[in-house]
Amino acid sequence: MVPSRALVLLFAGPLVLSFFTLLDRGLILPMLLTDTAIVLLALLDALLARRRLVSVVRRAPAVLSIGRPNVISLDVRSLARRKLHVHVQEELFPSSESDELPLEADLPPRGHTTLKYRVTPSRRGAHVLGDHYVRYPSPLGLWIRQYPISARSPVKVYPDLEAVRGYELLARQDRDPAGVRASRRLGGESEFARLREYRREDEYRSIDWRATARRKKLIAREYQLESDQNVVFLIDAGRLMTAEFANLSLFDHALNATLMLSHVASRGGDKVSMMAFAEEILAYAPLTGGARATRKIMQAGYDIEPDLAPTNYRAAFEALAVRVKKRTLVVLFTQVVDEVAAAELEKLMRGLMPRHLPLLVLLRDVDVDALALGHAGEAAALSGVGPYLRGAAAEILSFRDKLVRRLKQHGALVLDVAPGDLTPALINRYLEIKARHLL
Repeated sequence: MVPSRALVLLFAGPLVLSFFTLLDRGLILPMLLTDTAIVLLALLDALLARRRLVSVVRRAPAVLSIGRPNVISLDVRSLARRKLHVHVQEELFPSSESDELPLEADLPPRGHTTLKYRVTPSRRGAHVLGDHYVRYPSPLGLWIRQYPISARSPVKVYPDLEAVRGYELLARQDRDPAGVRASRRLGGESEFARLREYRREDEYRSIDWRATARRKKLIAREYQLESDQNVVFLIDAGRLMTAEFANLSLFDHALNATLMLSHVASRGGDKVSMMAFAEEILAYAPLTGGARATRKIMQAGYDIEPDLAPTNYRAAFEALAVRVKKRTLVVLFTQVVDEVAAAELEKLMRGLMPRHLPLLVLLRDVDVDALALGHAGEAAALSGVGPYLRGAAAEILSFRDKLVRRLKQHGALVLDVAPGDLTPALINRYLEIKARHLL
């Protein structure tokens, strides 16, 4: 227990009297009596407040989404026969934050309420929400009763689940997320599915003129994409993928995009797989189709963190050769900043063809792009190193561009994209591949 403001103010009275006793010795007895009364009153109030009158039970989802506010509920119950104004603080795990704590509630006698707050994790993996800390005033208001309530709520922080759920909701409503074209509109003309009303984004050649004349409005033919094909995601978890954009590592951006595309691909009838690697293979989800596919990838990769180890591309490609025999779309997420790595990567990507169709996803470093454009920052400009930084950034972009051109010349696909634009760009490229029957 800690003294309340009321108790501090009560003790201020005898303190004032003690100064007046220097002028009038007759005030000593009233001062002592006042001190005694306040002490007895404080002791009585402390005794009355010994019993714990508030309980808290947490209700938290077993799985949280990284970078998203996740709702946590607290059932707060009072055993007191009086009204209580309660403060509740929560022990969060280190890589999480909430700007809604502590919580407050006014509880009626023997009443209860449900409090909610949102927690935003910044790292994937297994974590624990810890103890509750409760504060409320004593019966006479002279003390603040506070104590911890032991609690352990294990949670797993997965990649961005809400984005996948949002995409699924839009798909059920026959709508598409911004920047993503609907897969059923891009199929080849040999897989007719149905007739429907023409949409602005449809190709002109998809119009069925006979049906249009019959119904007196524009009608389009819709086609189904090929299915039962393989898509394998290789995600670099090495040193360069620890760089951050919008509070998420490049690895997290790649994993989120993998989940979204795996959802799209499995929903369309394809099988998907994922392999995360750095110096060695860190996680692997075998080829799976249907509703379980995205969940399998999520479970395999939720606790993988990029580290400072160098990237061993060869180990990943050798593991891929052992596990995958059928023609497959191989999507590799990585970042390249030196010519040695670029040369090795080019050789390995070309080695996948013609058995597989490789798609190299290069995650652009927006800071390097800014430096190449001359935005070195005030500190760099003042120190005179701005031109050198600009030259180094331009050199990095130069051999990246050469790598992209050489791979494209040999038939590989390349997506050079900023992390913030990754997901829609990747899904659109996949839909284009399916529409052109490249796989």
